[in-house]
Amino acid sequence: MNITSFLLYCFIVTFTPGPTNIVILSTVQNWGAKKAMEYTYGATIAFGLLLVISATLNSMLITIIPKILIVMQIIGSLYMLYLAYQIYKMDTSKPTINQTATFTSGFIMQFINPKVIMFTMTVIPSFIMPHSFTMSVVIICVMVITLVGFLAFSTWVLFGTIFKEFLQKHKKTVNILMALFLAYAAVMIWM
Repeated sequence: MNITSFLLYCFIVTFTPGPTNIVILSTVQNWGAKKAMEYTYGATIAFGLLLVISATLNSMLITIIPKILIVMQIIGSLYMLYLAYQIYKMDTSKPTINQTATFTSGFIMQFINPKVIMFTMTVIPSFIMPHSFTMSVVIICVMVITLVGFLAFSTWVLFGTIFKEFLQKHKKTVNILMALFLAYAAVMIWM
């Protein structure tokens, strides 16, 4: 497994602005870091649960239909290229969503967040299963990815104001760099 591409993909998808990160940023600005951390805990637990569900479903699929791995890799690569395009054209100047930040709302947000759903369903078959299919490796990778997600959410809490100002000031440059890194990760699936 290309660990660099795997980690790059995980970091880019979890650290770049998405619905959960935008709500976290809004929560920090409106209700403070303590309330944002409560939301973050719910989001992290749901993120890990979605990864476990994905690993289980993908393991069952790969056992039943061995050739499906290639299809899942293609879908994962195409999705990463789509995300790269979305990041490239992203407009961070739009206002954020106001909502009550609770553990439950953070938890539920992950199950309706298309970015998280697609990420959790593609990361395991794209990066882990082609190289190792043992349960212990999958469990370790799920824990690592969940930790990366928690670090991303926490970073948005702790440095939300700084990130918002930086993204507004250098939006185009940041988006181009993130898009290029994500496209690189998509291509490296096939290397």
